Amino acid sequence: MKSRYIIILLLFNTFIFAQKNSEDSIFRKEITAIKVTSAPKIDGVLDEDVWKNIPVAKNFVQFQPENGKAESPEFRTEVKILYDDTGIYFGATMYDPEPGKIANELVERDELGNDDFFDVLINGYNDKQQSLEFIVLPNGGQIDAKLTNDNEDSNWSSVWYSAAKINENGWTVEMKIPYSELRFPKKDVQKWGINFIRFTLRNKIKSTWNFVDNKKNSLLLFDGVLNGIKNIKPPVRLSFLPYFSTYLNNYDHKTTANINGGMDVKYGINDAFTLDTTLIPDFGQTAFDDNILNLGPFEQQFQEKRAFFTEGTELFSKGNLFYSRRVGDYPSRDPNLNQDESLVGNIQKVKLLNATKISGRTNKGLGIGFFNAITEKTDVDIINNVTGNIRTETLEPLANYNVLVLDQRFNGNSSVSLINTNVIREGDFRDANATALLVNLTDKQNKYNVYGNLKGSCVKDNSKIFGTDISAGMGKIFGKSRYSLDFEAISKNYNIDDLGYTGPTNYYSFHGYYGYHILQPSKNFNNINWNNNINYGRRLETDLFQVLDYQSNLNLQDKKFRNYTLGIHIYPIGENDLYEPRTFGKYLFIPASVNPYIYFNSDNRKKLTYNLAADYYMYNQTGRNRMYNELGFSYRFSDHFTLGYSGRSDISNQEQGFAGNQNSNIYIGTRNRTTLINSLSSKYTINNKMSLNFSLRHYYTEVNYKSFGILQNDGRVSKVNNYTTNNQTYNSWNIDLRYSWYFAPGSQLTLLYQNAVQNYLNYSKINFKNNFENLFNEPMNNTLSLKVTYYIDYNAVKHLVSKS
Repeated sequence: MKSRYIIILLLFNTFIFAQKNSEDSIFRKEITAIKVTSAPKIDGVLDEDVWKNIPVAKNFVQFQPENGKAESPEFRTEVKILYDDTGIYFGATMYDPEPGKIANELVERDELGNDDFFDVLINGYNDKQQSLEFIVLPNGGQIDAKLTNDNEDSNWSSVWYSAAKINENGWTVEMKIPYSELRFPKKDVQKWGINFIRFTLRNKIKSTWNFVDNKKNSLLLFDGVLNGIKNIKPPVRLSFLPYFSTYLNNYDHKTTANINGGMDVKYGINDAFTLDTTLIPDFGQTAFDDNILNLGPFEQQFQEKRAFFTEGTELFSKGNLFYSRRVGDYPSRDPNLNQDESLVGNIQKVKLLNATKISGRTNKGLGIGFFNAITEKTDVDIINNVTGNIRTETLEPLANYNVLVLDQRFNGNSSVSLINTNVIREGDFRDANATALLVNLTDKQNKYNVYGNLKGSCVKDNSKIFGTDISAGMGKIFGKSRYSLDFEAISKNYNIDDLGYTGPTNYYSFHGYYGYHILQPSKNFNNINWNNNINYGRRLETDLFQVLDYQSNLNLQDKKFRNYTLGIHIYPIGENDLYEPRTFGKYLFIPASVNPYIYFNSDNRKKLTYNLAADYYMYNQTGRNRMYNELGFSYRFSDHFTLGYSGRSDISNQEQGFAGNQNSNIYIGTRNRTTLINSLSSKYTINNKMSLNFSLRHYYTEVNYKSFGILQNDGRVSKVNNYTTNNQTYNSWNIDLRYSWYFAPGSQLTLLYQNAVQNYLNYSKINFKNNFENLFNEPMNNTLSLKVTYYIDYNAVKHLVSKS
């Protein structure tokens, strides 16, 4: 017990020492915005009189690769700022001695291709907590994002205006950002944090107006100051996004059609908080999931692709309690089928009726997030195959999902957060609650960090079951040498699966990290990063060694901007897998292994780019090994058209895994598994408003069992001849062909064709031709859909009405 107090005291003293040694101030440049009564035309040409004889933000400094070096006069950047009663304007000139070499690939909105770019970061509260990011490409393309604690949320979307022009001196940008898209306090005199970033692709130089020290590992700490904005009133932030969609679907020679309509509403409750709600949502045009044949003990976790659940969710991701794919997922109960019964049709995903989120941050640094969603009751019909009678069973009742987040930020990058998630289902169905308290302390200069997390879960089904997840750590996060020490303990009953993703439980682990980073270019390399990780874990109940592993890798970028990774991952004494047996208290021993690996990425400035990866796993077991390879390439035919391919293979020999239960025995199969994934993508961008995108993915895996055995109490497997199970082959095929047209600010038309088919066979070793014949003989799903969304801004409508 005394040792625990000593460790806590050392952590506290380390942090206090860091605070006392962080008094050096960060220099902040200042620039003044000038008020105008006649707004400039947003055409990318800075020829109006309003742009003359006003303050200029200049003398940019390199952020990468030579941090702190002054910009070259030939590539100088100058920025001017205006404002009026409706918004703020930026005029930027990026000088370039060879304008014909400016990288100018056309891409869809919110994508970055082979492009130069100009970036504006605005922090209306001047608190170094959160900045809004507005990026313009030389062809006029737009990207926007929200930067919180140096985590970039690229799903945040805004409606603003910009234009760019390439000329004989370089290129210019003109922007207008309406006040309705910004967050700032109600004050007569505004003082905002601001910074500008310019990136030139052909020499890979990224420069900032206010110097950003790469030793501090933070961009938000180094913004400059914007003065001069006075007597403006934050407008009413109210917008509507109605949609219309229609679908034509053909499955197994049966064609159906439907028409949908609904609306998203965004309302600024005050200068800091925004309400978003979706009424009668339609997610039918969401991109396909990358399905796999999952033989592991945990469910496959999918990426969220529904726009409402990806935009402005940085608060809700705190503590990793919220996995938004739970909302509108498959029912929480399986059907209760008797011997003579079967389902009528397939089990469908639960329908989302509506969802609402409120989020924002006060000028005192308090972030508040509230999420609520309601899903519809879901029934399934069950037929008695003998009598023909049909009965209905409820698999998911009317359900309510809630997330509440309170996140108080202070002292630069420090925070204390309280998160609660709650799921309430009607009737006798399962309810769940999870709560987390997170403390993250970083000194003002972003040099040292200490954190501690306490999470608890409560699941109420037939009884209440409680679980906990406790973690803590400390580290040095600046400079060439960086290190950290971490601890985590998760009880066996910890369960957040109703609105989160639990993963492994019933263990405690210690983790150590040391990294050495060369932050300035050397003779042969632009940057060098050496990373070392060591992890030691044990089972919590009852005590048992789980794992000891060490990983080291070296990341290099040479002078030709080619990237290399060389690494090795070692399990010196093997591992006890606590989860593969699917039975509490049992474990499967995995022998010692060594995993060398190498990755390579070519210079992405070239028309032809490619990447390679090779992982080889060597086990201390005869015949057992695994080889993973990856090859990808992309060819840019022009600034409009790009074609890409990615191929991956994963071949595992003599691996061991769960095969089944029988007569209280756990059977483990020794198997060979081969997985091949091929993906093809192309995009043709007509202009910065229109694009055509194509993607194809084929996933193939086969599993061949060689032998079976009974799992013993020591984790080893005793071979038997009286058990068998089928080999397996699984295919998944998906095609998306999408046309997008941003026909007005915030408004979009999308025409999408989707093709999908999959099959599962209880045998393997099928040749290439027969495999595809089997796959394409399965019922195929073909969908053609059209969706139109139209952005309506309350202030614009009000202005038109008053004008008329």
